[in-house]
Amino acid sequence: MSALAIDVTGLVKRFGDKIAVDGVDIHMPKGEVWGFLGPNGSGKTTTIRMICGLLRASAGEGTCLGYDIAREADQIKMSTGYMTQKFSFWNDLTIRENLEFVARLYRMTPLRQRVDETLETLGLTDRQHQQAGALSGGWKQRLALAAVTMHAPKLLLLDEPTSGVDPQARRDFWDEIHRLSTNGITVLVSTHYMDEAERCDHIVYLANGKLLTEGRVADIIQESGLVTFRVEGDSVRRFAGALQQLDGVDHVSYFGNALLVSGTQREIIEHAVEAATDASVRWQEVRPSLDDAFIALMARAGGDRRVHA
Repeated sequence: MSALAIDVTGLVKRFGDKIAVDGVDIHMPKGEVWGFLGPNGSGKTTTIRMICGLLRASAGEGTCLGYDIAREADQIKMSTGYMTQKFSFWNDLTIRENLEFVARLYRMTPLRQRVDETLETLGLTDRQHQQAGALSGGWKQRLALAAVTMHAPKLLLLDEPTSGVDPQARRDFWDEIHRLSTNGITVLVSTHYMDEAERCDHIVYLANGKLLTEGRVADIIQESGLVTFRVEGDSVRRFAGALQQLDGVDHVSYFGNALLVSGTQREIIEHAVEAATDASVRWQEVRPSLDDAFIALMARAGGDRRVHA
């Protein structure tokens, strides 16, 4: 059997004359947690739906959990859990009723025991009789995760699952993702949060329907070639305008009483630092962030050049 949970090559999806996904390759080993990143409209959701058999690819080929994505979509659906961006369960049912409905769809037996176990595992037992529509975003997210994992899938596909929830709920959710991974489940999760991406074994970044880059966080930052300096002190914003005008300075960002200045040309960045130095500020070279790396890579990728088919 293949050691890859997802093994797809050249995935293309057209909607009429619009190319949404253009030649994406993903080769994801079993048991890992991968982050799937990219701006809105980059093709992440469409790619996920092709992988799990909900959309037929216009071109390309591959397997998911060893099943052919074109011919064995039903087997893929039974072996994966797909959590959509929008809460997609029933607001007028309780947590327990939602899970009982899902258990019946998968013909789980004994049904009551399976539901009880799922409620306990996801910390939902005390809230099991609450209506789903009355839950906060974090508890809805936990219910959705319970529903897509209760049939013991081998692969989880999570589409921006933490959008709109508070930081504690996001942290709890990621702790659960890594617990599931420890138990042998492979996880592909799309996100806009760079701190979440840094919790992944590997990240894949889509832009304009194409795979822009992939790898470990440290490798992608290294690949960006960025040099970053941080300046702290009183009224550091007074330097921002002049720094932004310099050729070779790619990005200037504010963080409280500090500025981060990034670019790929070290000599220019160091000269800018020297020119903007006085006794009231302190400059220090720092590790570029993943956010900075992606901004730089997006700038090099240019605008959306997806052409009509």
